[in-house]
Amino acid sequence: MPAILELRHLKTLVALREAGNLLRAAVLLNLTQSALSHQLKQLEDHHGTQLFERKSTPVRFTPAGERLLKLADTILPQVAESERDLVRLAQGVAGQLRIAVECHTCFDWLMPAMDIFRRRWPEVELDIVSGFQADPVGLLYGHRADLAIVSEIDTDETVDYHALFSFEIVALLAHDHALAGRDYLVAEDFASDTLITYPVPDDMLDVVRQVLKPAGVQAARRTTELTVAMLQLVASKRGIATLPIWAAQNYLNRDYVLAKRITPHGLTGRLYAACLPEISGKPYLADFVSTTRESCYLTLDSVELL
Repeated sequence: MPAILELRHLKTLVALREAGNLLRAAVLLNLTQSALSHQLKQLEDHHGTQLFERKSTPVRFTPAGERLLKLADTILPQVAESERDLVRLAQGVAGQLRIAVECHTCFDWLMPAMDIFRRRWPEVELDIVSGFQADPVGLLYGHRADLAIVSEIDTDETVDYHALFSFEIVALLAHDHALAGRDYLVAEDFASDTLITYPVPDDMLDVVRQVLKPAGVQAARRTTELTVAMLQLVASKRGIATLPIWAAQNYLNRDYVLAKRITPHGLTGRLYAACLPEISGKPYLADFVSTTRESCYLTLDSVELL
């Protein structure tokens, strides 16, 4: 039997295992679902056996599929490491990646992504610029950071932006709050309450920038550095907080507070990795971006890749 098995088939099977279904695997691989299905069907037809059960959730692999996954787990890490070695041989020591962040909740997903990256690129000096940064892009110009995690693209800046992911931001309320029975909140609901936030300027808050300001609504604000303190204030009816749903998920799982959508269609936040053009094409930077996208898509709730 002529061999048709390629690395892309093995990558597809691993993505299907990690993502749990065809749709999420297709997003992870930047393919359409039909293209992914066609690729798997072609492989199954060639070998005359099914690789996974179509109607199982999460996906269950057949013995044939498990055999190919075993092969993938052996070969793909070796191929990836060999490709990184070729980069090292061609370019020498990769350098450093100092990361500045403008969001307090970024550490929830940034640290796991950094751990994965550090194992792949041990010679890259990886660090986080200490403290919350109100102007992380400014640190790039001053060469005090190499990468900035930002929530908006500013076309006036001479930096390159690499898309990471989007996510839903929800309003968090006490169980006995007057708005607890609502399906969603609108701008006017914040007018008579206190908005509990991290200590950042108004223009860095998605709920202010996208919802309150366009509606001409101003809300009283109370700030705290800690997420746990924020949720304690919410639970005691001191106000309403807004957070990415994945940042509040542990509290929601414990039924500590309630989550409500903001506007009928929800409030979406976005994150990008910004860097100066001279390092934008570095292989280790591209790998950091792809590692972060994959890690967050697979582990965070309500995340979509940009």
